[in-house]
Amino acid sequence: MADEKANDKEKKDEHKLQPVEAVTKQHQMKMGGKTLKYTSTAGAMSLKDDKDEIEANIYYWAYTLDGVKDVSERPLCFVFNGGPGSASVWLHLGALGPKRVIMEDEGWMPKPPYKLEDNPNTWLDKTDLVFIDPVGTGFSRGANPDKNSEKYWNFEGDFKSVAEVIRLYLVHNNRWTSPLFLAGESYGTTRSAGVSKVLMQKGIGLNGIALISTVLDFQTLRFAFNNQLPYYLYVPTYAVTGWYHGKLADELQAKSIEDLLAEVEDWTINTYAIAIAKGDAMTDDEKQDIAEKLAYYTGLSETYIKQNKLKINIMRFCKELLRDEGRTVGRLDSRFKGIDTDNAGETFEFDPSMVAIIPPYTAMMNHYAREQLGLETDIEYETLSYKVFQGWKHEEGKYPDTSNDLRETISKNPYMKIFVAQGYYDLATPYFAWLYTYNHMSLDDEVRDNFVTKYYEAGHMMYLHKGELAQLKADADEFFDDAV
Repeated sequence: MADEKANDKEKKDEHKLQPVEAVTKQHQMKMGGKTLKYTSTAGAMSLKDDKDEIEANIYYWAYTLDGVKDVSERPLCFVFNGGPGSASVWLHLGALGPKRVIMEDEGWMPKPPYKLEDNPNTWLDKTDLVFIDPVGTGFSRGANPDKNSEKYWNFEGDFKSVAEVIRLYLVHNNRWTSPLFLAGESYGTTRSAGVSKVLMQKGIGLNGIALISTVLDFQTLRFAFNNQLPYYLYVPTYAVTGWYHGKLADELQAKSIEDLLAEVEDWTINTYAIAIAKGDAMTDDEKQDIAEKLAYYTGLSETYIKQNKLKINIMRFCKELLRDEGRTVGRLDSRFKGIDTDNAGETFEFDPSMVAIIPPYTAMMNHYAREQLGLETDIEYETLSYKVFQGWKHEEGKYPDTSNDLRETISKNPYMKIFVAQGYYDLATPYFAWLYTYNHMSLDDEVRDNFVTKYYEAGHMMYLHKGELAQLKADADEFFDDAV
């Protein structure tokens, strides 16, 4: 009997998470005619329960610049992506880190086998970087998978666990006096707002936050029968997508992006949004006028718009715009084109802008983590985990929203700067939805100017476009200089 209990205990212990030994490597790269020498650290922060047992191992990838005389003055930026369910690989190997996945200059998928190159637009010259993969993404795992939804895959658990990783990094590396930053993309911007509040409660103040492809208020994105906001907040992005693919009238095609969007935004807010608010109370003449103008600005047919009762769902737009060409447009980046089995159907079969990036980034992260960063593990690297996405627990009966968390934090810390980066061709988190959120945060005038928003001629991951990657870097440099 004693032997059986011992064996049972051994089997149970086999499944316990063990501490992960961090691996440190030295590197160098050329940047702007100078040699950048830096240290990489690949490891995991262990989150423990009150019995000192590991509840989760959250992996991180840190880069610190060598030769810094006073590390207390060196900025430190914690970085994560979104999903929920996405690893930090996109910002890590796409924009901010010292290495970059080689894509076509416009951002299209390259021919395999895929390759890495030094990233001349890394943020490492301005700030040390720590990329965090939350539980269920990358190599990060919880000790009890059955409790992931309860402990980590919800707003409170997500914010607290990521904030704890940040606290532990500050403790282990004695970086309490460094200027501190967060950088998040997509749901990572939602997380940034929530984590900033948790950190503030822990006595950790931030110098700034970079919000890349922003969503704080999910009501601006969720197409639903009883939610009218997205139907008009998406229109400017529909318009610029039609413009990009040559589907608008000649006089609109002749305009610059800025002039086109200024006109469309004005009509959307001052005419279309009001009409949508009227609903069935619109007169026949008003309905006809809206149908004509919406067709004019989106490139869709007037008949199709009437069939949709003057409100266009994003997934229908992605399928309909290029239906006559036998193509679809991307959700993450509407510049991308996809090929479906046939031209019928309501929505596309896949997002061409998503499938273009998953293979090269997954392959390169697996190669890079083991070959160049030296972290050996058989754990599967979850680039984009649908298990996390499907297991995520949102607040019942509410649209997720952390805009008030950010307002509260910046009100308490009015020195904090916010850099917002939005892609014109982003149909996942449209720029106009961010502007709506910003204008409804009830920000005090004293901190309103702490926000700076920049726009890019690409999509959700604007850095896939080589030229826009360079512009993002230039804008980020200004942000860090201002915030520090």
